[in-house]
Order: sequence, then C-alpha cells, then structure tokens
Amino acid sequence: MLTNTGATACDLQGWPGVSLVGGGNGTQLGAAADFDRSDPAAHPTVHLSPGGSASAQLTIRDAANFPADKCGAAQADGLRVYPPGSKASIFIADPDIQGCTSSIAVLLKVTALQPGA
Repeated sequence: MLTNTGATACDLQGWPGVSLVGGGNGTQLGAAADFDRSDPAAHPTVHLSPGGSASAQLTIRDAANFPADKCGAAQADGLRVYPPGSKASIFIADPDIQGCTSSIAVLLKVTALQPGA
C-alpha cells in the first residue's frame, strides 16, 4: 500500500517496480517483478489526495520450487518498491523471504496500482 504523506494531491498510473534485495546493502536479487497484464483495463489513473492510499497485489513464488541451478537461493532482506513513474524507492524489510540470485527464476508478479487499500 502506498499512502500520500504530502500536503498536495498526486496522480499515479501503472505498475510499481518491485524487486527482492539482499546482502545487507540493497543489492537486487534476481529478476524484478513481472507486471500482471491479465486485465488490460485494470491500470486506472489513481488520484491520491493527502492521506489517500493505493495498493497493488504482489504474488511471491517460493524459491524452493525452482531447481538449484535455475535459482541460486539467497536470503532476502526485503523488497524495494518504486511507485509508478518514480525514481525514488521505498524499502520494506522482510527477512523471511527466500530469493533467487538468477534472473531466470522470476519469483515476483505485481498488479497495477488500484485506489484504496
């Protein structure tokens, strides 16, 4: 969930950039999230008033489902999230996620941003 903590409204459209990071230094682990484009109409412009929120659904596949030579398992420190259209990221700590260092194994899939939580 993204919340507008600023004093002015903003508009967002599209998919957040999401990747697993690790190594204690923010190094990206494997491939960034694929965008879920299964519903081409499901990426509206979201108007966020101050205090307003928007969310996207993130699916995380289990790294253990991939062969070791296709994954290169590594413990993640959490997620790096870029709001749509932003070059600034947000770090979400979650040390319980096992990631893959190989970009062959795509563990993450994210939907477009939607209004509300």
